Amino acid sequence: MVELEFSKMSASGNDFVMIDNRNGKVYDRFPDLLDFVSKICRFHHSVGADGVILIENSPQHDFRWRFFNADGSEAEMCGNGGRCAARFAYMNGIAGDKMSFETIAGVIKAEVYGQKVKLQLTKPADLKLDYPLNLDDKQFFASSVNTGVPHAVLLVVDVGQVAVDQLGRMIRYHSAFGKAGTNVNFVQVLDKNNVKIRTYERGVEGETYACGTGAVASGVILTEKSLVTSPVNIHTKGGEILKIYINDEVYLEGDAKFIYKGQLHEEALL
Repeated sequence: MVELEFSKMSASGNDFVMIDNRNGKVYDRFPDLLDFVSKICRFHHSVGADGVILIENSPQHDFRWRFFNADGSEAEMCGNGGRCAARFAYMNGIAGDKMSFETIAGVIKAEVYGQKVKLQLTKPADLKLDYPLNLDDKQFFASSVNTGVPHAVLLVVDVGQVAVDQLGRMIRYHSAFGKAGTNVNFVQVLDKNNVKIRTYERGVEGETYACGTGAVASGVILTEKSLVTSPVNIHTKGGEILKIYINDEVYLEGDAKFIYKGQLHEEALL
């Protein structure tokens, strides 16, 4: 028995393996983090998850996190994962109902009330609107912004008709976004306060039920284009409605669900 305790949490259909790593036990037992993460995130063969979150000590804030995508790559930020991290910290006495924590993207503030978490994201950066992308023999117009991680946003008539995996993959690796690539969001404006979204996430390398930073990126860009007004309800593929507040600061609000707690057995890594 590896005897590594973990919790499974979910937000908007994204699920995460949560580990309290304040004593550094993960590093002692699994020096190859990429291998460890990619193995336990395998669906049907192990725990199965969209990512792994390590909660660690911080000298200045309630805690520090490290967030890993299912392929083992480390990401700067994840809105859905951030909500899970905040509620996990509150449930385990690591932080109070109002907290701040360190990420690669910067310091994140959060407030937990029941199952809901309101998360303040870092200030959006690198905003670009309506520039052309050439894909094969077609031209698309995209906008982009960094909401902790980079996102491209494309406005469509009907998100239900978009080939998200195929088109998302092409845009994710487009030369316009450099070596690191980007996440890709397809959005349909329903009215001034409601938007439907589908997202292709890098690291997962496919469509997910929801992406918190993608919802925020879409809200920021659509607000900048005067197509919506704050607060914006983002209707995700997973069915949850995320609420985005865009003023001087940007907040993401939604549920963070505790699913179960378990012990990781060594056979989960085979």
